[in-house]
Amino acid sequence: MKAIKVIEPFKVEIVDVPKPEIEKPDDVIVRVTSGGICGSDIGIWNGTNSLATYPRLIGHEFGGIVESVGSAVKDIKPGDQVAVDPVISCGHCYACRIGRHNVCRDLEVMGVHRDGGFAEYVKAPAENVHLFHKKFDESLLGLVEPFTIGVEVNNRAQIGKGDKVLIMGAGPIGICVMQVAKRNGAQVIMTDLVKERLEKAKSMGADETVLVSEENLEERLDQFTDGEGIPVVVDTVCIPSSFEQAVNLACPAGRVVCLGLKDKPSSICMAEITKKELTIVGSRLNNHCFDEVIEGFEDGSLHPEELMTKAYNYKEIMDALDMIKEHPQDVLKIVLKFED
Repeated sequence: MKAIKVIEPFKVEIVDVPKPEIEKPDDVIVRVTSGGICGSDIGIWNGTNSLATYPRLIGHEFGGIVESVGSAVKDIKPGDQVAVDPVISCGHCYACRIGRHNVCRDLEVMGVHRDGGFAEYVKAPAENVHLFHKKFDESLLGLVEPFTIGVEVNNRAQIGKGDKVLIMGAGPIGICVMQVAKRNGAQVIMTDLVKERLEKAKSMGADETVLVSEENLEERLDQFTDGEGIPVVVDTVCIPSSFEQAVNLACPAGRVVCLGLKDKPSSICMAEITKKELTIVGSRLNNHCFDEVIEGFEDGSLHPEELMTKAYNYKEIMDALDMIKEHPQDVLKIVLKFED
């Protein structure tokens, strides 16, 4: 079968690899129909993803049609439309024992730590395979995973009805966080440096947007919250200064969510956290959020079709990467379609 492999930074090839076979009773073979290109895939391609090893079959946002199942699989059958959770955990470390397998001590992510889903077929454990209950657009099956990041952030921040939320950054993850927050009953204001992304965010449901290169964010937040201050800040910009700003902007008793994996420290005064008794949490990957996202796709409360900027055939992977590299202001999510 064909698959997309990053041989080394900036070297991508369409390669022939063996088609996976059922080996364990809980194995599921999926014929991949679509996959979304994520920032971590770009990082593997350009050599900036410190978690990756080479060569690597990339892709952790993918879905498709079940081809075959192992003898112990009862609720999944050939022909089912599915999305695949790329998070592989050990099941017995402290994090796993308390129900937070997404930060497992021995965590592996398909497409990063082990080969992923940008291939014609992929094998996954049944517990990682999540069913669609209605016929859905095959080109969008791979977009469940980015929306699970949005659900996880909302869960970590306990975002609910009546909350006012600042999302820093209007990229694909910010958009997913926003749509889930809106579904949860929150009001959302989003920031970015790129006007086109803010226009897209507004069209996809953001209540207000702030072009921070031209507007005063603190003044806009005062207006948005009637001078009370912002209770929830989600930092999807993920640089040291944005984390500092998130802590400073949060109101007393506020919540701050950090998604960054930068290894450079931020300069944050502990008094700012203590005086306001802030809750600061990290959010990584997803913790059993796939079924909730699929429900949102099917009932129309989440909109993957609005996240997809353009679809390419998987053999056009270099054109897709060039699109992301050369037109970042125009791209939310590029989808690869696995069809001949």
